[in-house]
Formats: sequence, structure tokens, C-alpha cells
Amino acid sequence: MKLNQRGLLIVISGPSGVGKGTVRKALFEEQGHDFVYSISMTTRKPRVGEVDGIDYYFVSREEFEKRIKDDALLEYAEFVGHYYGTPKDKVERYLSEGKEVVLEIEVEGALQVREAMPDAVFLFIGPPSRRALYTRLLSRGSEDSSTLKQRMDKAEREFLLAHKYDYIIINDDVRNAADRIIAIIRAEHAKTERSIHGYLDMLEAEEKNGK
Repeated sequence: MKLNQRGLLIVISGPSGVGKGTVRKALFEEQGHDFVYSISMTTRKPRVGEVDGIDYYFVSREEFEKRIKDDALLEYAEFVGHYYGTPKDKVERYLSEGKEVVLEIEVEGALQVREAMPDAVFLFIGPPSRRALYTRLLSRGSEDSSTLKQRMDKAEREFLLAHKYDYIIINDDVRNAADRIIAIIRAEHAKTERSIHGYLDMLEAEEKNGK
């Protein structure tokens, strides 16, 4: 029985290259969860294989800045000359429908969401080692040495912000990381602060039906 009728916002975050997308995709393969992926918006060009409206909403800088002005983003950040952000309206709609909304965003954006929606569940995805992170970034083949160094320097700063999250998941194995997240989600749904109202309503309804 689902006592918490409102959806759960799950923020998957961490340095670029830790495998956030891979973990998220493994998570969505799990049965029994009504997951919805909140697609981020960006002004960068698509990488090979990326599809507009599936991997990201790819928009112009002008359109993105208009959304900032209209307060239509839950969070946004700029890195290496490109904006990244989360459309606010879609997240709110999914939560009101009882969906489990998954955000896969960078650390700066996650901290903005923490201010706006403190009841969300924040998961810091970390690499098993710095060397593993460097290898993952290098294997992309989409960034020059200067950009690669910027990402590694940024990752070093972001490691120190892990304490601002609710949970730390080391992505040493994608399947194990997804299993840990599923366990966390189940526990979060059962938290008294999320389920108490549904539980009391259930007892009240039972009492009324019994009379």
C-alpha cells in the first residue's frame, strides 16, 4: 500500500564523468517503480548519438536566458560556456501525479534544488577513484586537454561538497549502484514524515467503514 501519494523527487548528482547517466538508465530498468526522467535543458550542441527531447532539450542561448528571466527553471548553471538547467513546470506536474521524478544534474544545480525543494532525496554519485574518473572523461573523446583539465579541477572541488547530500553512492559497479538507490527510495517512501498523513487517513477510513 502506498501511503505517500505525492511523488518523490530523486536528485542524482556528482562530477561530470562519474556515470550518472549510466546509473540512471540502470535504475529505470527496475520493476515496480513509476520513474519519470526529468530531461534537462542545455545550450551545448548534441554529442554523437544524443537525441533532442530524450537526452536533453537542446535550445539556443537566447531561449535559455528567457527562461531564466521568466523564473521557469528549477535550477541552472553555466559551465565551459554552456547553460544547463531543469524546466520547473514538468517536475511539479509529475510530482503532483505521484511519479518518482529523477533529476540527473551537476553538483551546482543540485545545491540549487536543495534550496528550492529540501524534501527531495539527494544522491551524490562518486567514482571509485580519481584515476577512474579521468579515464571515463578521456574515453568520451569529445573534449580537448584544456576542457578535460577544467572538468577534473571542477570534480576536485565537487568532491568536497558531498557532505551536502543525503547519501553517497560509489559507482564501482553500475548494477550495485542502482540497487543501492532502489533501497534508499524504498526507505524514503516509508519515512514517517512522508507517510504519516496517508497512514492516519487509512485508519480513519477503516474506522468509518467499520461503523
